[in-house]
Amino acid sequence: RCCTSSITIWVGSGAGSAAVGGLTVTLGAAGLDHELAFSKIIVELRKKHPGHILPDEDLQWVFVNAGGWMGSMCLLHASLTEYVLLFGTAVDTGGHSGRYWADISDTVISGTFRQWKEGTTRSEIYYPGDTIVHQAGEATSVQWSAGTWMVEYGRGFIPSTLAFALADTLFSTQDFVTLFYTLRVYAKGLLLEANAFFSTLGC
Repeated sequence: RCCTSSITIWVGSGAGSAAVGGLTVTLGAAGLDHELAFSKIIVELRKKHPGHILPDEDLQWVFVNAGGWMGSMCLLHASLTEYVLLFGTAVDTGGHSGRYWADISDTVISGTFRQWKEGTTRSEIYYPGDTIVHQAGEATSVQWSAGTWMVEYGRGFIPSTLAFALADTLFSTQDFVTLFYTLRVYAKGLLLEANAFFSTLGC
């Protein structure tokens, strides 16, 4: 299996999701360039959830070094309880998934995502259109082929995920510019949510 006839992105966990739950985006034929797919997703998110998605001037691709792997992420929405981001890698990479106080789902746009779950002796490969759910408390080995790009949604205690996301940066790469970029874009997401919250109160 190498492709699907269409890819459906489902962001959120339905009823009770704080800001961006329950969005479905159909991207059409598989093989759609990931940058075009990302552009469509951003447009649809802004239509569905105005005031909750970062503006273009705040969108930035930022390196992520964590668990031995290296990727890049573009944060679209962030609060204390959920986030939406674009994620992927232009090179083959893999390592430890991390163990979080949050549920995380990834929908593959292009490439392949191999996952080896704790307590098993076999790995599984996921392809464009597949959604992988990483439950709170789980740990897996992950591997992405070059050119793998995904949409990721996380829900839970989001600040707890930053320790894993920044550990390699602090204690290995010492890339403090990336550290600054990461904290800055998360702060922008929090400020956007604060503004949205206070606007609903008429402040």
